[in-house]
Amino acid sequence: MKNSSEVGHLLAGLLDDMQRGVVLWQLLIIALALLVAWHISRYMRGRIVYTSSSDSERTMRISFGGMNRELFPMTALIIVVTGRWMLLHYEQPVNLLNIALPLVLAMVIIRAAVYLLRHTFAPGGVLRSWEMAFSWLVWLGVAMHIAGLLPTIGRFLEDTGFSVGQQRISLAMVLTALLTVILTVLAALWIGRVLETRIMALQHVEINLRFALSKILRSVLVVVAVLIALPIVGIDITVLSVFGGAVGVGIGFGLQKVAANYVSGFTILLDRTVSPGDLVTVDHFYGEVTKLTSRCIIVRGPDGTEAIVPNETVVTSTVINHSYSNRRVLVRVPIQISYSSNLDVALKLMLEVANNHARVLKDPAPTALLTAFGDNGMNLELLAWIEDPERGKGNLSSELNLSLYNSFRANSIEIPFPRRDVHIVGGVTLLDRGQK
Repeated sequence: MKNSSEVGHLLAGLLDDMQRGVVLWQLLIIALALLVAWHISRYMRGRIVYTSSSDSERTMRISFGGMNRELFPMTALIIVVTGRWMLLHYEQPVNLLNIALPLVLAMVIIRAAVYLLRHTFAPGGVLRSWEMAFSWLVWLGVAMHIAGLLPTIGRFLEDTGFSVGQQRISLAMVLTALLTVILTVLAALWIGRVLETRIMALQHVEINLRFALSKILRSVLVVVAVLIALPIVGIDITVLSVFGGAVGVGIGFGLQKVAANYVSGFTILLDRTVSPGDLVTVDHFYGEVTKLTSRCIIVRGPDGTEAIVPNETVVTSTVINHSYSNRRVLVRVPIQISYSSNLDVALKLMLEVANNHARVLKDPAPTALLTAFGDNGMNLELLAWIEDPERGKGNLSSELNLSLYNSFRANSIEIPFPRRDVHIVGGVTLLDRGQK
């Protein structure tokens, strides 16, 4: 009944303001707040633009982008608060501003939260769901505030709880603790994301070291955020010793692989044997390393498929890194010509075909070899070096084979095929059926 009376009192006050005409001052303040905020936001958006493409200035866009998103609602909020204070100073009603104030404040909170989420987590359906859920939660809180339901809900949360020894834990305390931990962890992740962007922009530092530093910083920031959040909500940090013992038992019984993969991930980053962009063969899978995570590496094959290889497998098994010291890869193209063909001309044509291809390196130069004398012809092999194996070796072999075929055909170089000659020794006498 009390809540409904508060809503009714608010509506009655608005109706009375409209009848007396004093609501016009409040409408003027709201319109002025929106108009000034829009102009300031538009003006600053044109000023906060970087024409340089340097990594440091691209990093600064993250912070200035958040400021620009908050500029409109923050400016409107300041003007509304100032206008409300002036009307109260002159003893004017502010019923409409009392409704507009939490709405503008909700816009500030939602924009800040959405900005924080988008620069903390990767874009995707889960991120959109979190943004939607947080927006609805804020608007629901605003609606309950306007309706006067928040005090009643607050008392209900305080009264609902349980006791652990001499400590009473209420539902309000649990929700406050959960919200505090989430906010501090999100802030830590956002700071880690900004630092990671700046670290990854350091081109003079090796890529593996940059990955290792960014991951260590994010892990440390999350731990520090939890250690800061727990005392704020009244939880003794000494309880973490019990939690640490439980984690140790869990690792001992069922999380050995998870811990091994995590430690192996830092080992890979620090020893620099596998880096993003390397071409590797690991666990019978060939491809380019596209991503290093704390649990696994992502290897993209030439056919577009991606293998998720655990870090422990990379550390404990043999990994063939085709681009460890350099990215040059040897491509072998075997071919056979008949014994009646001119061998010198064939070897010369093979070198011409290789030198005319754009992907074949001139240093080291391609080589044409006579490898063996086969049953049907002479076995030749073309050796060519390339430095872009990520573009594929199969397509290059196909292009070289096609060029060799056309070149051999134009110069009367025969490519043999299996053939069997039967020689009959002596004469064969055919007898009629009736002849004895």
